[in-house]
Amino acid sequence: MSDIQEHRTPVTLKGLSPDDPHLAPSARNPRLVERVIALTFVVGTLLMLAFGWAYWINALPWKLGATMGGGLFFYGIGLIAWAKYLMPKGPFVEQRHSLANTSEDRDAFAAAIVERGGGVVKRRKLLGGLLGGGLGVFGVVAMFPLVRSLGPLPKSTLFHTDWRTGSFAVDQSGRRIQVGDLAIGSIVTVFPEGTENSDRGQAVDQTVLIRISNQDFTTQKGRETWGPMGYIAYSKLCTHLGCPVGLYEQQLQLL
Repeated sequence: MSDIQEHRTPVTLKGLSPDDPHLAPSARNPRLVERVIALTFVVGTLLMLAFGWAYWINALPWKLGATMGGGLFFYGIGLIAWAKYLMPKGPFVEQRHSLANTSEDRDAFAAAIVERGGGVVKRRKLLGGLLGGGLGVFGVVAMFPLVRSLGPLPKSTLFHTDWRTGSFAVDQSGRRIQVGDLAIGSIVTVFPEGTENSDRGQAVDQTVLIRISNQDFTTQKGRETWGPMGYIAYSKLCTHLGCPVGLYEQQLQLL
């Protein structure tokens, strides 16, 4: 019987020695395959590090997608190649008796699987180390949103704006809004002058200015002076999650 035929002969799990040919990898040149897989793990780890750096500096979305996608791609290629070319090729068979195995049999089978799986990893210490390091980098990078994206607590900053008595209302370009600029039914986003391009201005100061009439407008009793020349203003920030609200239905006068 040739070596190839002998290697393809099914054997049982019991009594299988570490040197059994059925435990040999499928690759003809395991060392070369191991180096190639190691290279994929190294490239994947470098791309994950690049993703962490890009995320930290708030890089463009395509850079985030390219680095993370590339890292996961190379990890996947390495794991698939490891399973296909370096894992024991078998085949293995086990005599099937009663389906109701005893707890001792189940424990022995689980121990055999763990032992042989650990042996495969121990044989490839370089790949195991690179894979472990790559997964460690991935785990650290996955924690970045908790460190960077959440930012500092807003505390009471959302309850105060930069609008003051006498503040000039300007648009996004910094141009002051005059009384005759808006036609009836028009809407524009305004800011206190000097804050239109600041983070705080965009965060809490943006305001929707609507003109619904050319006469003084009273929204309710006690606010007779709140709508001069038909102008009314509302914070553009939704009180739910802070989303900007800028849609206005002119005919129904709904914001």
